[in-house]
Amino acid sequence: MCADLSRTPRTLLVCDRSSFLDHKNRVSSQVEQLHFIYKVSVLLPECNSASSSLDSVFNSFTSFYLIRKLPIYELLDKDFLQSAVYQGSVHGLSFRTRIDEDNCVALMPNGRLTLSLDKDSFELLGFEGKPSRFNHRSCSRFEVSVDLTDSSMAPGGRGYLRLLTGLKSHLQLQTDFLLSHHPGGGASLQALLSRYDWSEHKPKVSRRCLSNLVCPAPRSCDPHSLLEWLGAVDADVRCENSSSSFLSSFVCPEANTTLGHALSVSVSGLLLPHDVQRLIQELSSLSWSPGCP
Repeated sequence: MCADLSRTPRTLLVCDRSSFLDHKNRVSSQVEQLHFIYKVSVLLPECNSASSSLDSVFNSFTSFYLIRKLPIYELLDKDFLQSAVYQGSVHGLSFRTRIDEDNCVALMPNGRLTLSLDKDSFELLGFEGKPSRFNHRSCSRFEVSVDLTDSSMAPGGRGYLRLLTGLKSHLQLQTDFLLSHHPGGGASLQALLSRYDWSEHKPKVSRRCLSNLVCPAPRSCDPHSLLEWLGAVDADVRCENSSSSFLSSFVCPEANTTLGHALSVSVSGLLLPHDVQRLIQELSSLSWSPGCP
């Protein structure tokens, strides 16, 4: 998950412990800062199945679209700007591109278009940018970031025409592109979709029933260890290992207890913060109901 591509922390973990009952908890505000969410996992202790209302939330995450070989200058199309970018939150990301090697493109819900380019592509584009944080020893990558909602980037303006010319005539960058929109959905994107080969995708929901799960005590476990344990459970890594194990020496942090059963549910895809917020609201209402964990 990434809040801002130009300010991506490399090794920073911030943990905030609070309760859903605390109206000042920061969960919702933190989720709103995450423009791109690939996966959300939920672990329900002492449960064999989710409630019908929780299942409904899992199964109703917004669909997203994969557009094949999309010319990036299409993101500057006047009709697309009017129907999608100016009217709601657009989430767009180049598909199967590597941020440290390939040319990558992201369209943020706040209307900011960010290009991460190699040196040759940056020079060919001919637009202002700055060195990328993904440079190592040499300055071989650059980042171009523009606010498409700013008056300087209004269709027909000097900045708009310069970027459009660079993308359309000079760089001619195209890529497979993931795209989603809230609240308009596919209707807001239809004009763009109609011009290219595309497919619609629903976020994938996976469920696993777990038995005899060794679980740490959250209040006595440090945040890093708890996060590592949750990741191990989500990845289906066994925690009953010895220090001499060739495959894994990871064990559940102490103090711990054993749960008779638990349910692990994950949703993956191009997820919208709006849908994650609905999931959090549903979990907060269930967590404090009689008979629920």
